[in-house]
Amino acid sequence: MSLLPLVPELLRQLFREPATNRFPAKYLPPSVTGFNRDVEAGRAAVVPPVPTPPRFRGKIAFDRDSCIGCTLCVKVCPAHAIEFLADVKKVRVWVDQCIFCSQCTNICPKDSLSMTGEFLLAGEDRYADDLIVE
Repeated sequence: MSLLPLVPELLRQLFREPATNRFPAKYLPPSVTGFNRDVEAGRAAVVPPVPTPPRFRGKIAFDRDSCIGCTLCVKVCPAHAIEFLADVKKVRVWVDQCIFCSQCTNICPKDSLSMTGEFLLAGEDRYADDLIVE
């Protein structure tokens, strides 16, 4: 097996900007309070976050008023993360099940669903208000 096809990709990766955020400090501080004091005194610096790229597929946003209840998003969702609420003819998105494929936003005829730049979605309660989009 030849490694030659891997060499150009390896060289590209060496000089590319990182796609992830680095830890806010160069080394793990012994305490957050001490680190904050060092930042205020100018002895340490916080690494700024990497901006989200264009067309980033983050948490889904839902415009309830423009939704017509056609259920196309429910039918196309491969993760079954969208539930149709028949009593109000609207949808509920379970963010913890979403795989962020954006198929629902592409098929929506009224553009009621859209992808945001929000990506910090971890939580301990799957029923938390910030993990359910209605």
